[in-house]
This record gives sequence, structure tokens and C-alpha cells, in this order.
Amino acid sequence: MTTLKEICRGLPLNPLPENRGRRNGIPHAPVRTPNLTAQEKKLALRNALRYFPPDIQKKLVLEFAEELRLYGHIYMYRFCPDIEMRAYPIEDYPCKTKSAAAIMLMIMNNLDPSVAQFPQELVTYGGNGQVFSNWAQFWLAMQYLSEMTEEQTLVMYSGHPLGLFPSHRYAPRLVITNGMVIPNYSSRDEYEKMFALGVTMYGQMTAGSYCYIGPQGIVHGTVLTVLNAGRRYLKAEDLSGKVFVTSGLGGMSGAQAKAAVIAGCVGIIAEVDEAALMKRYKQGWLMEISNNLDHCIARLRDARKNKIALSLGYHGNVVDLWERLAYELDTTGELLADLGSDQTSCHNPFSGGYYPVQLGFEEAKQLLSTNPGKFRTLVQESLRRQVAAINRLTDKGMFFWDYGNAFLLEAQRAGADVEKKGANKTEFRYPSYVQHIMGDIFSLGFGPFRWVCTSGDPQDLATTDSIAMSVLEDSIRRGGKATLHALITGRNLITVRGRVSIAIAINRAIAEGRIKFSVTRERCHHIASGDDGKEVSSQQKTNAACLIHGNTFPFLLDMAVQNFVGDAFRGATWVALHNGGGVGWGEVINGGFGLVLDGSTEAEERAKMMLSWDVSNGVARRCWSGNGYAYETICQAMRDNAALKVTLPQKVVDENILEQALRS
Repeated sequence: MTTLKEICRGLPLNPLPENRGRRNGIPHAPVRTPNLTAQEKKLALRNALRYFPPDIQKKLVLEFAEELRLYGHIYMYRFCPDIEMRAYPIEDYPCKTKSAAAIMLMIMNNLDPSVAQFPQELVTYGGNGQVFSNWAQFWLAMQYLSEMTEEQTLVMYSGHPLGLFPSHRYAPRLVITNGMVIPNYSSRDEYEKMFALGVTMYGQMTAGSYCYIGPQGIVHGTVLTVLNAGRRYLKAEDLSGKVFVTSGLGGMSGAQAKAAVIAGCVGIIAEVDEAALMKRYKQGWLMEISNNLDHCIARLRDARKNKIALSLGYHGNVVDLWERLAYELDTTGELLADLGSDQTSCHNPFSGGYYPVQLGFEEAKQLLSTNPGKFRTLVQESLRRQVAAINRLTDKGMFFWDYGNAFLLEAQRAGADVEKKGANKTEFRYPSYVQHIMGDIFSLGFGPFRWVCTSGDPQDLATTDSIAMSVLEDSIRRGGKATLHALITGRNLITVRGRVSIAIAINRAIAEGRIKFSVTRERCHHIASGDDGKEVSSQQKTNAACLIHGNTFPFLLDMAVQNFVGDAFRGATWVALHNGGGVGWGEVINGGFGLVLDGSTEAEERAKMMLSWDVSNGVARRCWSGNGYAYETICQAMRDNAALKVTLPQKVVDENILEQALRS
């Protein structure tokens, strides 16, 4: 069994570890089909061998070629470490800095089999959200982090550890970029080829930035999405007896089941992959499971009638579920679904992110590897059927929204009836959750506060929970905006001031010894500046002018880039910039960060500076776009901080002058 000290020594080359290949008993990534030419296959092998000295290349090249042929990528299975992959207490890591140890802890958490979707392929979530491109990169990154001092920064290029570079103690210890490709070459087909060549990777939002913490990291936003959908579209504050239908029980979508119960409604969630469904069931995210639609419909009716909060996982294809609900409507006149969405990995629909209804799961995986063209055809036919059933239900009063996963975009490309009648081609008949449900919340500066206790001690987590609750309750007593939303499972939507206050309080508790070791604060999707990609996905294909009141061009990504840069020089421990996010390669850009609180005065100052910027950047951008809530929020922020000066937009009071100017 490999130890942490051995991992920190770098690639094991003498002797080479045994090549055990793909392990049985764990899920594996679908076979990729990059369609490389003979010359490109040689280049992929040459690129992989760059990590190894010439005396062992002849031995390794044969197995690398076999991996490329069988799986469409060189993962270097031989170097998958024989260690219990999990987040160890921070003091166990042999490092020179706490920051480096915290990063190592988060990397191993991302690859923990109880957390990661395809751990041996280094995929954390979303079907292709990579931590690294291959296992050689894992070993090198861990070695560099163990050697790093406070005067060095590790630079990561799309999974590749470029090296340790001299910097200074106030610089980030780690800077990550994933998939930074010139826009003209940022297509899905180009990505498949470049990933197979080992020169880039898709890091999603929190996989390749080492910030993933499972469905718990998104459950707060999912709860609020369901609650606010009910408030806005069903005019219901109480969702008991209401039914929410969706799909996906993976790394992010797995939060939907728990969110439905917290929101008080009946949630029925379809999942084709039994391993994913059982993982969420065993972890307690899902209350019941069934592979029988008759049983699901009967259970749904009973819970709906008796107003029982329920999460029911249907082991089957979501198209079958939607079509059964449409059938019930047609035959009984009963609309059984009130709210609907979809969280399949439609950013990656033809490589295992979406499975066609015409085939069983295993049969579909086989077709994907043997005939990807036919697989694509079936996926698009399946999308058309799914949309047809959804449309039938929405015509009778169900409300459906896109969850920022490119579902409507891919449905449109498949020829499904999703375009908004009488509008331009970039508008859909259904909104995005950011556009219609969460946008104004972001404009108010609200968002979650998520953290990791690096000691691994549950008592530290309980202490930090208590601290956060105390700060929120104090804010409520003082009449703060936290009163706008109910407290949910001990956490709340938190303003800029609230985030800073919680960070300071936790940092001081560490200094006082009430918390054993450092706490890592990370980027969340549902925050004003961190959700540029999700927002842009909405604007890109659903005209999110409604989100930002009409003025921001949908393809501009200044906010995410500015967020990444601004966090870096304001105190973040590590920063990341990704192509793709949760919506798809070439569709979005996302920025992320990690911040280590270690009890020092310096950490407190970093938190004050960085967390204030991290939200104000997004609110100021929304203000300039014309959002009234953002205008009020940023004005209040300027009153609170005299050093903050934001350019405020002037309204065009008389719209007639625009028409007059154009006519003249």
C-alpha cells in the first residue's frame, strides 16, 4: 500500500508499479472516440512519454498505445496509486506550507471513489470533469506541492504541472488554467482530439480547480431554485403536495433529491446509471428507489395527495418518465407534475452525458464505443421525444426550466420544438434557472458560503456551523438582508458583509484554538461573480436579457476573467480559470478560487479584501447591465466602503429618442 510520503516523492519509476489496468467494482468513464489519424496517434504517445526517461519508454509505450486504442485516451492506469484515496487530515501531508497541504487534501478528496464519478479516469463529476488528464500529472503535482515554499507558485496548464516558479508570500500558491483554447478552435470535436493528444482537458467548475465537495456543495442553490420556482410560477410559498420531476443523480444533480425534500415537495428523479443511483441512496440523498413506472406513479399520487415530502429515484430513462406523465394526462386528464427540469450532462451528450431512451444503459455504452454516429442519432431522437412530452405537460400548466446544463441548446440542435414563437433563434420557450429564478438573488449580492474543515474532525465542522449561524442570527437581529430568506439546514444566502464576517469569525476561532486546523473557503457556483458561465449559457440560447434587464451582450466573459485575476492579487490561496463550466466546451468561461484560513492576521486581511471583491465584481457588472437590485446593492456597498467607486449607469428616460435618431 502506497503512503502519503511515497506519493510526495514523485513518479515511481524504479521499480515501476505493477500495471493492474482498470479496476473492477468501480464505475468507469465511457470510451472516447477522438478519431485520431495515424500521425496524431503517434503524437499522443510522444506527448505521454514526455513524463518518462528513455530507458522505460519502450515498456510503457505499448500499454499507452493499448489504452489509446481501447479507451480513446491515455490515463496511465499503471500509475494509479495503491492508496486509500481520500482527504486525510491536513497534518498528515508532508508539506512545508499549510496552503500546499490544504490543496493536496482537496485533490485527494476530488478523487475519492465515494466522491468521484469515475475515479480511475480522474473524473470527479459531469461525465468528463477532470482533475488531471493522466496519473503522471497527479504524482508530479503532489510532489511539487510537498516541496513548495511560501516563495513559490505552482502553475498548472490543463492538468499538466508546468512547475514551481519563484513568487512571494502574498501571491497565490497555485494558479490553474483549464482548456484555454483560441475561440476559433474551441469546438467539441477539437476538444476530443486535443484531450486524446494530452494537451488540454475539461475541468468543469470545481473538478479541475480542486474545490468539489459533492452534492452538498450545490444543495443550497438547488433548494432555492425549487423554492423560488414555486414562488414565482406557482404562486406558492408552501410546496407541500407539489411535484418536481427531473433527471440526474450524479455529482451535481444528486443534490436534487435532498433539495426537493427540504423544499417540502415530492421529487421524482430519473437516473439510468444504477451505480450513481445507489451511491446517492446509500449516502442518504435519496429516500426511495424503484425501477417500476407503475409503482413510481402510484407513489407520486399518494405523496401528492397526502402532502408528504418525498424523494423517489426512478432507475430508468427520463424520457420514459416524461412520456408516462404525458400518457397519464391524456388518459386521465390529471396533470401530475407541477415543476420540471433536467440535469443530465447535456454539455457532453454524445460521450456519455445523455443516454438514449431506445437502448438500455449497458447496450447504449457499447454502441457509444462501437458506433458513435448511430449513438448520436439516437440521442437526438431521444431529445426530441423528451421535449415533445415536456411540451405536452407545460401546455397544461407545468413549469419547466433549463438548469444551465445545455439541455435546451442540445435539444434545439436535435430539432426539438424548443424555440420561442415569434422570437429570434437564440430564444427558447423555456427559461434558464439563472435567468428567471436566481438572477435577482445574485444581483442582491446573495450567495452561499461553503468551507472544508481540514482536520477531518466532525467537532470542527459543528463549531464552524455554530459560528456561521451566530453571524447570521446577529445579522437578522440587526435587520440585515438575511431575513429575506428562511434559514435552510443551518445555512443561508449570505451578503458580501456576511461572507466576510463569517470568514473572520472562523479565522479567529482557529487562532483561539476552538478549531483545530485551518479551514478552506472555496468558490461556489451560486454566487454573483462565480456563475458567469451558467449565466452566459442562459443568455447564449435563452435571451437572458430578462436576467440583466437587457443590456449585456450574451457572449462577453470579462467578469469571469476579471474575477480570476482580481482574486489572485487580493489574497486567494489558489485561483482557476476554465473553459466549459457546466454548460460545455466552447460555450462558457468560469473563474474559481480557494482561500485557506489559518488563524493568522494575514489570513483575515486576505479574506476581507478578496471576498469583498469576489462578490462586488459581479454585482457591479449586473448594475451596469441595468438590474435595479444590483444598482441598489452596489450603492449600499459604496456607502459602506469609501474606497469602492463604481460607474453607475444612467437610464434612457425617453425611449422615443432612439427611434427618432434611427429615422433621421
